[in-house]
Amino acid sequence: MTLKLPTLIATSVVRGSQQGESHGGVYTIDFDKQKLDQHVDWNTSEINFSGRGADRGLRGISLDNDDVLVAASDELFCYSKDFEVRESWRNRYLNHCHEICRVDRMLFLTSTGHDAILAFDLDKKAFVWGFHLQRQLGKWGGFAFDPRTENGPRAFNDLHINMVHVDSTGLYISGLRTGALLHVNNQNMVTEVCNLPSGTHNARPFQNGIIFNDTASDCLRVVPRQGAGQAFKIRGYDPEHIEFAGIDDSKIARQAFGRGLCVIDDRFIAGGSSPSTVTLYDLKANEIVASVNITMDIRNAIHGLAVWAD
Repeated sequence: MTLKLPTLIATSVVRGSQQGESHGGVYTIDFDKQKLDQHVDWNTSEINFSGRGADRGLRGISLDNDDVLVAASDELFCYSKDFEVRESWRNRYLNHCHEICRVDRMLFLTSTGHDAILAFDLDKKAFVWGFHLQRQLGKWGGFAFDPRTENGPRAFNDLHINMVHVDSTGLYISGLRTGALLHVNNQNMVTEVCNLPSGTHNARPFQNGIIFNDTASDCLRVVPRQGAGQAFKIRGYDPEHIEFAGIDDSKIARQAFGRGLCVIDDRFIAGGSSPSTVTLYDLKANEIVASVNITMDIRNAIHGLAVWAD
């Protein structure tokens, strides 16, 4: 039986350059038909996608029926499936957003610039809850706050929270400097699930273990609670084929930078990297199924990934 490969939707950011210098935006990638389409061009859009941090462009992405929800640095956008902007929302505590996660009628967003998670009610169309993560005297903690008030946290980016995942077991948080995957229960108690390497992106529970981009080691890892894990080397390219290498103003853009992760089912996962590349992995066969490169511009990096349903 021939397996039908998925279609994914991806966002890209531009690392260390200014708008107009490098293309980025929103793409759909049909691995089955081997077709790539760009739907939003960050360069030509009238929307200001810039913000604090080194990455400029679009970040986390999630689908809600006929809505495509996409986060920029400090604004949440709602697109139609024809990629026309329907609405957008800002909040004083949404700063340098990275990833988003939808569960039922609630969308959770990382607010990296406030070491916080925000919750957006999709029916009320309002930010209704927040949680500020703290580490004091070697212990994890935090507090919930109402993002509609002025009683939230000041701007902090000590932990660089870059991932949120929510399921029936609670809320999970990780970041470049958390050093661990963290669990927040319904009493707002924070506990460590497991240690993580420094510089990790997209860490979340998966099956009976965890999955994450081990960005510093240029690997995507699947780690079960017991038994041997899997590690997939992130795709690299001949340096001669890389465009704009070494010229970005921040000196942070590099190839094989792993960020962006999508769990398709128990067998297939997809990961993003730079220069903007999306790779499909088969966990059962322990191999790469396909890989699509959008651009060889090293400043252009995949950020958000989700399964696209036509």
